[in-house]
Amino acid sequence: MRFRLVAGPLALIAAAGTVSGALLESGLPAPATQWAYIVLALLLPALGWLLAARRPALRYGWLLLAAGLCLGLGSLGAGLGVRGAPDLLVSFLLSMFAVFYGLTWIFVPLLFPDGQLPTRRWRAVAWISGIAVALHAGGYLVSGLGPYRSSGPLSPAGVVAALASAGGQLVTWVMAAIVFCGLVVRWRRSGSGERGQYAWMVGGTTATLAGGVLLSLFNFGGVQVGAVGILGVLAVVGSLPAAIGVAVVRHRLLDLRVGIRGSRLHLVFDIRPTVDEVLSDLGTALDDAPEPVEQVGRLAAAVRTGLDVRWAAVTLADGTRVVSGREEGRAVLEMPVRGGLGRIECGPRDAGPLTRVDRCLLEALAVPAGLAIQSAGLVSRLVNAQEAERRRIERNIHDGVQQQLVALIAGLELARATGAGPDMLAHLREQARQTLADLRELAAGIHPSSLSQGGLVEAVEERCSRLPVRTTVTSPPPLRARRFADQVEGAMYFTVSEAVANALKHAGAATIEVRLSQEGGRLRATVADDGKGFDPGAAARRGLATLADRLDALGGGLTVDSEPGKGTRVNAWVPVDG
Repeated sequence: MRFRLVAGPLALIAAAGTVSGALLESGLPAPATQWAYIVLALLLPALGWLLAARRPALRYGWLLLAAGLCLGLGSLGAGLGVRGAPDLLVSFLLSMFAVFYGLTWIFVPLLFPDGQLPTRRWRAVAWISGIAVALHAGGYLVSGLGPYRSSGPLSPAGVVAALASAGGQLVTWVMAAIVFCGLVVRWRRSGSGERGQYAWMVGGTTATLAGGVLLSLFNFGGVQVGAVGILGVLAVVGSLPAAIGVAVVRHRLLDLRVGIRGSRLHLVFDIRPTVDEVLSDLGTALDDAPEPVEQVGRLAAAVRTGLDVRWAAVTLADGTRVVSGREEGRAVLEMPVRGGLGRIECGPRDAGPLTRVDRCLLEALAVPAGLAIQSAGLVSRLVNAQEAERRRIERNIHDGVQQQLVALIAGLELARATGAGPDMLAHLREQARQTLADLRELAAGIHPSSLSQGGLVEAVEERCSRLPVRTTVTSPPPLRARRFADQVEGAMYFTVSEAVANALKHAGAATIEVRLSQEGGRLRATVADDGKGFDPGAAARRGLATLADRLDALGGGLTVDSEPGKGTRVNAWVPVDG
């Protein structure tokens, strides 16, 4: 929106200067040639505004808008000069013609089609051209040269300025010839998708340079301009925008398309969506896709649509690949997603190569891509963890409690058949008690009853009371009476359980300290031990990795601080109310 607020007024100023200057110069009723000049001159600021407002990152639109603005100001100067406006104002406005010539004869073809130099070797040409244009315009302003200057000889400073202006104009012509030759070479070397675009740009540049030659030969700038001079004026102001317009219609130049929409015959300019529009549409698409894998698919579709490429693919770190479109050939643009979560690949485009603007768009899409990929990976890990837990419970039931129940039933059948005595009944009763204890232990691994009944602090205290090493649990008194959501209490409880289990099994700890607290809208748990420690960067976090995903899904996090010989500290937190 802010770019439209800038581009719109600039285009209006250019249009107003063009129309008012032309009508001031000729008066009303204006001749047909003047109206033709107005129509052709308005093409440049209109096309520049269209690009600058819709695709502000594309420098070419701002370049065309600047050229149109200089043309409009120069036209206004010509009209004011006829009406006797002050010489300084008229000279300043007329100097804008020099800038207009430099932009259209040099920079518009040089920076075609995406606003960038063809190669680094053209930097010298750009710098020399910029200095030449500045000398031409500045010298004209200082010397007061032109058809509307006051009579009288020039001062020494005016002579120097006039020479500088003439020298700048000569260098401008030389640079224009060099740029034109380079444009022809690029046209001959262009691919099939770009050849038509370059052909029209070569034609438009040829016509505008020919118009400039006509203006020079017939001394345009005098009060009277012949038919040949008028033809030169129209060629200068209208050739390039007309050529660009034809390239848009026939060859989709600059990603503009012209078509007919609906039942009525009216033109529709359809420019490739801006970065903001693509991100907005992508956000809506991701919200409408509940499944993470589907979100990744919609991300690939958004990349394909936004860059107008044949295919786009999103590859996850685990090798999962989602492709939008028909994948043919190698990727021409690839962008890694932050954090090593995956990458985005793009195939070729039918109309022209991918540009710097396309890379900027892809970089912007890499942020929601990372979120979508992270979401897909997190859900995948949680699903895998749930499946692993289900298999563990199934295995424990099959290998443990189920076998004990089978043995208990067999013992009861034997006791009934043989009339067992007190010793056998006592043995069966002890066996039943052991089975009950195993069931309770198994249920405690799923969701301990102490956590449901007494809350987080009481459940952690009960879990740590059975440990074979000295373990202390500290928490503020108000926290003991607080209850939180089941998923929050469960995540924190099992994080503490896994941390103390690791301290016993792997760290060889002699003491363990557990601290529970609530501050800053977060419920925290810290487990510290005096064990042998380890290098977190070189060792896996074992069961804590799954719990970290569980905390992450709740908006929390988990960190492990350890060093060989200095123990381990596990910090976990989740957001809570109040």
